[in-house]
Amino acid sequence: MSGSRRTIDARGLPCPQPVALTKKALEEGGFETLEILVDSETAKDNVMRFSAYSGREAEALPAESGGSRILIRAAEGGSPATGEAAGERATVFLSSDAIGKGDEELGAVLMRGFVYALAEGAGKPERIVLMNSGVKLAAEGSAALPNLKRLADAGVDIVACGTCVEFYGLKGKLGTGRISNMYEIAERLLTGRIVAP
Repeated sequence: MSGSRRTIDARGLPCPQPVALTKKALEEGGFETLEILVDSETAKDNVMRFSAYSGREAEALPAESGGSRILIRAAEGGSPATGEAAGERATVFLSSDAIGKGDEELGAVLMRGFVYALAEGAGKPERIVLMNSGVKLAAEGSAALPNLKRLADAGVDIVACGTCVEFYGLKGKLGTGRISNMYEIAERLLTGRIVAP
């Protein structure tokens, strides 16, 4: 395998797809160096941060056609353990259909990216709790629904607040998950690790 290289063209792809493709390739292995082509500073920075997080050496170089070439050396022994591999499955708490305060359109884009990253990642949460406008993510027609379905198919328990579903007029319109009550939700949130972006 000496000197073997795999190239991924992630130019034009929105966040978090360049990182997801990088992660998947590193998990598959079979090469000494992974080359990722990106065409934005954001994608370059995100891939470089992921490389550092995963304990791999990475170098960003200018690409002949513009953008950057990121070279990552494959680690011996594969990827570091994820939370799931270490036995620490979390509950993800989504209380909105957007992430953060500020521009609503940006917040919606960030939430779609977050749910996509959860679906693409090797480690999965034990459950995702949807409250307030977060229940809209599981509604028919939601851009996040396909990835929530993928998570459900992978065994993630998608739990939607019944009061919230009623409030937003979504009864009978959820594309995945199950409706629950505040008692169960409170109990779930009081046990184990909680992730709330």
